Amino acid sequence: MICRLALLAAIALLPACRDQAAGGGGGARGQIKVVGSSTVYPFTAIVAERFLADTPGARPPVIESTGTGGGMRLFCSGIGAAYADIADASRRMKRSEYELCARNGAGDLLEIQIGVDGVAFAESREGPGMKLTPADLYRALAAAPDGKPNRASVWRDVNPALPDVPIRVYGPPATSGTRDTLAGLILARGCEQVDPTAAALHRRDPDAFAVRCERMRDDGAYVDAGENDNLIVQKLAANPTAIGVFGYSYFQENAATVRGLPIAGVAPSRATIADGSYPGARALYIYVKKAHLGAVPGLRQFLAHYAAAWGVNGPLARRGLIAAPDAVQARSAAIIRNETPLDPRELQ
Repeated sequence: MICRLALLAAIALLPACRDQAAGGGGGARGQIKVVGSSTVYPFTAIVAERFLADTPGARPPVIESTGTGGGMRLFCSGIGAAYADIADASRRMKRSEYELCARNGAGDLLEIQIGVDGVAFAESREGPGMKLTPADLYRALAAAPDGKPNRASVWRDVNPALPDVPIRVYGPPATSGTRDTLAGLILARGCEQVDPTAAALHRRDPDAFAVRCERMRDDGAYVDAGENDNLIVQKLAANPTAIGVFGYSYFQENAATVRGLPIAGVAPSRATIADGSYPGARALYIYVKKAHLGAVPGLRQFLAHYAAAWGVNGPLARRGLIAAPDAVQARSAAIIRNETPLDPRELQ
């Protein structure tokens, strides 16, 4: 994804490197540092712009688009000036990630849902107009559907109603929360639709379920496009029979070039994502280290700017964020106001 604050972040990185070399507590660094999701990145960038405009003397936040998984590893590496204050996430934090944070002294976290998004499947406007189901996507993209290596090469191999064109799906890397959502929401649901034993396996042995239902093939049918949604759009323009996977907000930006594909008969839209009827709907989050709130100048004010921006008619909605329900917005605002830490027992 093209970073709107790329130049600003590059300039800010220079003093950050000097400050971080001092190590120690969060007060050694005079600017906010954010890592994580490429989907959440543009929303955090907008908040950073508004924060700078409203906060005289504030230093530009450093915002790095690393993918959710990569961001969590960086975020959870420790506390203090050398480590990020905020992790952007296009899925909920995993229990294993929280445990890494806790082992490194960063277990006191605020979990703040900033809105809703969806994993969108799209093709060129010259594409065949495929109508897919989670079962189709599981049979096409899982490494071993039915326990055997996936040999499907064209879409007709997985469903005779689909066109006889090669399976070629461009999407995010394994470090991406969007990739996790694709596997954990879409492929897992498709697996349960085609395998009557899968739901019981999920309850009994989640790790075995992940291997059977969520592990994706790596033979070229699914192509890792990196944390670069622009590249996916370019690939779709060059190959009209290919499919791209990215966050709905980015799909919206490129609706003149690509069109969304319905999943199980439901097209991605603001309405279907907001009401949860679209199978790829998901929540978006930021995670904040409570220990940094009093140490990093402006961090509390930055969070207040986030809360002021995420409403249905706010600046983040104009950028493509789908506002969370009112009750969720109120809960997130209360977490910021009261600095209420996440209960790790809620995580999976």
